[in-house]
Amino acid sequence: MKALKHPTLLALLLSLLMGTGCQAQVLGEAQAASSDASSRRKVIIDTDTGADDAAALILAARCADIDILGVTVLVGNVDLEKGTQNALMALETAGSSAPVYKGASENYSGEPIQAFSVFGEDGMGDAGLIHPSGKAEDEDAVDFILETVEAYPDEVELIVLGPATNIAKAIERAPETMRKVRMIWSMGSAGLGPGNASPVAEFNVYADPYAYKTMLDFGVPVTVVGLDMCNGKAQWTDEQFDALSSLNDTGRFVADSFQKIRGFYAINGSAGSVMNCDTLAMTCALYPDFVKSVSRCHGSCITDPGETFAQVIFYQEGFIYDVVSNDFDYNVTLITEVEKENYFNLFLSAIA
Repeated sequence: MKALKHPTLLALLLSLLMGTGCQAQVLGEAQAASSDASSRRKVIIDTDTGADDAAALILAARCADIDILGVTVLVGNVDLEKGTQNALMALETAGSSAPVYKGASENYSGEPIQAFSVFGEDGMGDAGLIHPSGKAEDEDAVDFILETVEAYPDEVELIVLGPATNIAKAIERAPETMRKVRMIWSMGSAGLGPGNASPVAEFNVYADPYAYKTMLDFGVPVTVVGLDMCNGKAQWTDEQFDALSSLNDTGRFVADSFQKIRGFYAINGSAGSVMNCDTLAMTCALYPDFVKSVSRCHGSCITDPGETFAQVIFYQEGFIYDVVSNDFDYNVTLITEVEKENYFNLFLSAIA
């Protein structure tokens, strides 16, 4: 494997991809300090909002260096209506007025996606948290993505926290417009480790592998954060959830939203630690120093039925394969190492 190590080549790559890191946003000064909107990174966050997505939205809303142009929602963790309400509530909790748009209620092939949540029926711990005062925009999410990318060519970053259905539909509808996307961040695949939807496949990809394949094959730079980045020391512990609960109302909102999944982990033999992959993917996008190494890869999503369905295979640049051709289009930057020990502390500081 030819990994790029911090701080030389990696630092250069990350500076090109990410720009500057995050400065904490002071609530009430968010738009007043709009720190010259032209200098802020322009992002659209695409989400199937469960508790982990909601925490990621809150983290993004607390970053003064990005401009959340909009949040697009699709079915995944929960159905489209619940996901939309959850996104609205998360943004409201964080003090953000970013608009929310409804997107796909079916997969790229036009078939219904069966919502599946380990975060409770409402995707937010079934803790009575969801009562937003706002509502979603009337415009369709895909239309919004295309209009926004056209308005800000080569500036918009898409942060994809759920299945890639909205992105694939936008590519299909207007490929020339989507070529003006600056880059795509994806919480998807198992990385170089095991899956959670199957031994080899991760949930976001498994929900719509045809969409994920469309996104990877399209040619816009994609940075992938896999499941292997949010295990081990990146998992949130009971003590850390207690710290969140006692911090402030926002921390309590996040901690309460994880109640059901903490119970799920306990029943399945992992009591005391919970993976929060969407928020970790957002941390990678917002904090350049959090990422310690990456590898340029060709990412190939398997859509053939069988045991490897929805697996993403990464052919790493610089690795010589004995039989398989090495003549690849290296379309993916795969994050291979992050500062796991500091993950929770970054989140806690952002919302403190």
